[in-house]
Amino acid sequence: MGELEDAVMTRVWKWNRPVTVREVLEDLQQERSIAYTTVMTVLDNLHQKGWVRREAEGRAYRYEAVSTRAAYAAALMNEAWSQSDNPAAALVAFFGMMSEEQRQALQDAVRIAQGPRTRESESPPSSETADSPPPDRSAPESAGERAGESPDERPDERPGAGRPDGGR
Repeated sequence: MGELEDAVMTRVWKWNRPVTVREVLEDLQQERSIAYTTVMTVLDNLHQKGWVRREAEGRAYRYEAVSTRAAYAAALMNEAWSQSDNPAAALVAFFGMMSEEQRQALQDAVRIAQGPRTRESESPPSSETADSPPPDRSAPESAGERAGESPDERPDERPGAGRPDGGR
């Protein structure tokens, strides 16, 4: 996305509802001088690229994001990583740039992506005896569960959320 496309999409994602060209225009005009036709063209381009869907309302359209900002970021990372001639080295370099908070978020995301583990897949090869109690192998909690969220409050964990089209 270009800078203006990003500015428009930021509003569409933030408002999280169908928006008109006029609404986006009025908000953008608080920061810069911009014409109605420019915003209309940007939203049309975003529609052509598949980032927004639109529905006719009278003579105008209402535009709505097809997926989340997180899905867009994931698509960018995937595209950049897939273009590397050495994906492992690219990941090592990327991880080296991360803050401690980002590394923790990555670990939480990997746990979520791997899903719950079954007892069979976790059991060591018969080192336990029938007399000893099994060790505690409860799955680690996700970052959202630690923060007190329910799974329904984490929309980006739904199937297809990592795709720009939201799995549609």
